[in-house]
Amino acid sequence: MRKRLIVGWLFIWLLSVISPVAGQFNDEGFKFMKVFNLIDSRYVDTVNMNKLTDETIRDMLHKLDPHSVYITKDEAEAMNEPLVGNFEGIGVSFNIFKDTIMIVSPIPGGPSEKLGIRAGDRIVKIADENVAGTGITTKQVFAKLRGKKGTIVKVDIKRHGINDLISFMITRDKIPIFSIDAAYKVDINTGYIRLSRFSATTTSEINETLKKFKKEGISNIILDLSGNGGGYLDAAVSLADEFLETNRQIVFTLGAHSLKKEYFSTSNGLFESGKLVIITDEGTASASEIVAGAIQDWDRGIIIGRRSFGKGLVQNPFTFSDGSIIRLTVARYYTPTGRLIQKPYADGYEEYANDLTNRFSHGELSNKDSIHFTNASKYYTLQRKRVVYGGGGIMPDVFVPIDTTAFSASYQKIVARGILNDFVLNYVDENRDNLKIKYPYFQNFKTNFIIDSIFLQRLVAYASQKSLVFKTSDFEKSKHLLAVTLKASIARDLWGSSEFYEILNSVDPSYNKSIEVLSKWNSYFSK
Repeated sequence: MRKRLIVGWLFIWLLSVISPVAGQFNDEGFKFMKVFNLIDSRYVDTVNMNKLTDETIRDMLHKLDPHSVYITKDEAEAMNEPLVGNFEGIGVSFNIFKDTIMIVSPIPGGPSEKLGIRAGDRIVKIADENVAGTGITTKQVFAKLRGKKGTIVKVDIKRHGINDLISFMITRDKIPIFSIDAAYKVDINTGYIRLSRFSATTTSEINETLKKFKKEGISNIILDLSGNGGGYLDAAVSLADEFLETNRQIVFTLGAHSLKKEYFSTSNGLFESGKLVIITDEGTASASEIVAGAIQDWDRGIIIGRRSFGKGLVQNPFTFSDGSIIRLTVARYYTPTGRLIQKPYADGYEEYANDLTNRFSHGELSNKDSIHFTNASKYYTLQRKRVVYGGGGIMPDVFVPIDTTAFSASYQKIVARGILNDFVLNYVDENRDNLKIKYPYFQNFKTNFIIDSIFLQRLVAYASQKSLVFKTSDFEKSKHLLAVTLKASIARDLWGSSEFYEILNSVDPSYNKSIEVLSKWNSYFSK
């Protein structure tokens, strides 16, 4: 009976979701349903119809475009969590270190911080069950610590310098997932914001940060959207609104069965004047491209970095009774000049998926002259009539090639395997109190804490213990980057992610170019 219900459900979906005009697809729909009934009732082997249904829908949607997708209930919950902007749990950031759950930091304002749980604490028991030295996984930790708001979980903690375990009864609560990774003052006039996603909390986070910047006298903004894969359209429109004058079109959408829908700026922008730089790269996609495209089209700021991903398709969710979802492409995004953001996908899903690899192999990431838009069309910005291109992402005004000069195979391995992170966790754990006494403020740490050659050799020796031999040639090539990454990682464990990026950005070419552009604004903005 369940199998036949699934077949019937699929048939109804074919008629009601794929085509608004059900009669138009009756023949095809009946054929589809008959195939499923034949497989269910006549096929030589027993078939898992649930699995077949899922796979058939996925294959069918892949043939439409790269971003129409089918998502199971479990997948939907996992994917939506970062966008919804919160989860329910005890509010800690942790790592599995030496087979023990180690608190990297309690989330500010969360239930754990309020009870006095500290960075460096080890969770030994959860609900009186031993979890130290048991081979526990990150997924298992989530399952034990997360739960409905208002429920209570007992956690026993081992704290450095205290012999006995400390027991905490933690009442779970909603824990925010922040979309701003970093926000700090670069100099007296400039503020930096790194945005990782466009979520339900992005608007309030940005508003709070910009108000703080205004109070501090900041008039110039570096908005880092590198690696930002997008998220909610409304959050993107709200962010662009902060920088544009009243009644400027930000984006419009249009599809064969979707009327044109336009989005405009309001009078609520906090930074409608002042210098604005937006950093993009090949990981900047969707909602991020809407913001970058609007700012570029209205000549409001300067885009720095590399060509963005090129995702300009609008998906609407269609939810089924079992909790699964189809996100079906219903329209396309266009910038104010009429540029299509979406890159071509006529050559099929595999070729589309390999686009970033192809960009690298063709030299686009390192050489501006290697960039070739497919079916590129010329457009002109709305204020200064500069040439911009549509049909494959947002091309920056100032190109910054990817810097691979300091990257080596050994560096990549020491980071990817988590060896550098474990080394830092161990170092901070053993020296936290002394570091906090010697460097009570971050700026003091930033100026005076030095990663010297002896410190680096300790890391190399630690890596060797973990069966990673750091080649001498790789060490010479990567030692400066290694030192900066180490210092930034220590700062993150002592303070937070803003401090991490403030140090790491010192070796980021796009960030440093942004500083240069702001200091020579007229020479760049007049181009």
